[in-house]
Amino acid sequence: MRGDLVRKLLARVLTTGLAVLAFLVVALTGATGWGLTLAVAGLAAAAWERRVRPTADGLAESVLIAAGILVGYARRLDAGFDPALAATALVLLGLVLLVGPLRDAGALEIRAANLPVRSWTPLVTARLGDALLVLLALVALAAGLALPAWVALAAALLVGAGCGAVGLDLARRRFRPPAGGGPVGRALRRHQPEFLLYFSAPPGSEYQVTMWLPYLERIGRPFLVLLREPEFLHTVAAATRAPVVFCPTLKTMDEALVPSLRAAFYVNHGAKNSHCIRFSQLTHVQLHHGDSDKAPSANPVSAIFDKIFVAGPAAIERYARAGVEIPAEKFVVVGRPQVEAIEVRREPTPGLAHPTVLYTPTWTGHHADANYCSLPVAETVIRRLLDRGATVILRAHPYTAQNPASARQLARLTELLAADRAKTGRAHLWGAAAGRELTLTECVNRADALVADVSGVISDWLYSGKPYAVTDMGVDGEHFVERFPLAGSGYVLRRDMSNVDEVLTELLDTDPKAAARWATRTRYLGDFPADSYAEVFLDAARRQLAADWTAPAPREGSPLSPTA
Repeated sequence: MRGDLVRKLLARVLTTGLAVLAFLVVALTGATGWGLTLAVAGLAAAAWERRVRPTADGLAESVLIAAGILVGYARRLDAGFDPALAATALVLLGLVLLVGPLRDAGALEIRAANLPVRSWTPLVTARLGDALLVLLALVALAAGLALPAWVALAAALLVGAGCGAVGLDLARRRFRPPAGGGPVGRALRRHQPEFLLYFSAPPGSEYQVTMWLPYLERIGRPFLVLLREPEFLHTVAAATRAPVVFCPTLKTMDEALVPSLRAAFYVNHGAKNSHCIRFSQLTHVQLHHGDSDKAPSANPVSAIFDKIFVAGPAAIERYARAGVEIPAEKFVVVGRPQVEAIEVRREPTPGLAHPTVLYTPTWTGHHADANYCSLPVAETVIRRLLDRGATVILRAHPYTAQNPASARQLARLTELLAADRAKTGRAHLWGAAAGRELTLTECVNRADALVADVSGVISDWLYSGKPYAVTDMGVDGEHFVERFPLAGSGYVLRRDMSNVDEVLTELLDTDPKAAARWATRTRYLGDFPADSYAEVFLDAARRQLAADWTAPAPREGSPLSPTA
């Protein structure tokens, strides 16, 4: 987080500083060549700033750079008043002033992938800022080479014509929308989706969607994925054959939610979920993106959904334990289909000479009461595992880098593992090798034991039947297992690591809780046959799309209500 702030601040300082310096050098000195060089450097800084700060407003800097380039151009030509150069200046001024508003207007347009439709306007508007920077660089080059002014004017008019076409199309969409909806809406009507997966989350959260896509495809009904943030469009579209639609506004959502839809599935409790919940003609189903004893897994907001799919009875008990009252008929126990490929080890294998241990530290969370991260004390655990001859798979939470302290702690662990791999040859895994090149299921299948924080990883691991340890990073002490019952079938590591050797002996050698884990496994993951485990979820999802389904009458004020 701090690293991002430094990069953004540096980009701002460079862009502004170079723009001012370029203008002053050209306007107040005779060093025209140096001024044009500084202007090009300012354009490069502006391009970099757009990468680290996509919403950056560089209007003032663009005006300064453009003014400096034009003054330098006039000096290079040294031919008095040049009508072509004056016209170039007017076109550049218009472009500098219009690019921002056009880009913002284009960002409010619906976009889609995996649909037989091309909506070019949003794509072009997203690149107008880059086009302006390239144009200014070309004008600076023409000035440096003292080319005739009509060359710069031709380039400016070309970009201006593109902006004009985009502006006219945006105006037409706003003031004269097509009667049958836009191209995306028409394509979705032809697709006839029966349900949608709705997703809104911070950057880096796409795993919440991709874990469910294979199972939603196995339902065997047409569906779409509706996104509320543009950065997920490419990643999610690459993970499914279903249409993926980015809806930046409530109006664009109205276009995407076509009449054939019967249900909406959700994978988190994002604030923007309410934008879709308002469509009362749909059945709204919460899937979650993991099952754990974390506080967010018993979020009272779950009560707004029509159905809550949970992995096992323990999830229902979790809500009750947290004092969240939800009618029993809303819950549907469906198992956790993502574990179906996890290999089950029914017989204990104590005393392995060189065990493989999976360590999965979670992140610090948004709030102190959800901080279960063990990275501050993890070095002790890793060193003890290495002393026992273990091979370690270190799979950190995707959000770990958001906390600078956690990022440093994680880097220290990777240094330890790298040094041990060089010394012993043990095939430790970390970083991309453990987090992206391997799935969680593949990591689980490679490992003999787990060390984890309070997180959904433990529930998935539980399906394997293999032993696990849970870190207690809070102040609950003897009440830890009461708050996090899943820890009762594991071995609890205290925050001060005072029992680390005892826990690792139980985890890797004696395993006295082997029998207890199977009862816990049923409570948390349901009691379903292994050969058809995922079918339980698929059948429950299909029931929400039953042929005899009839849409409820829209509530007053609903987008599809006659009075809305």
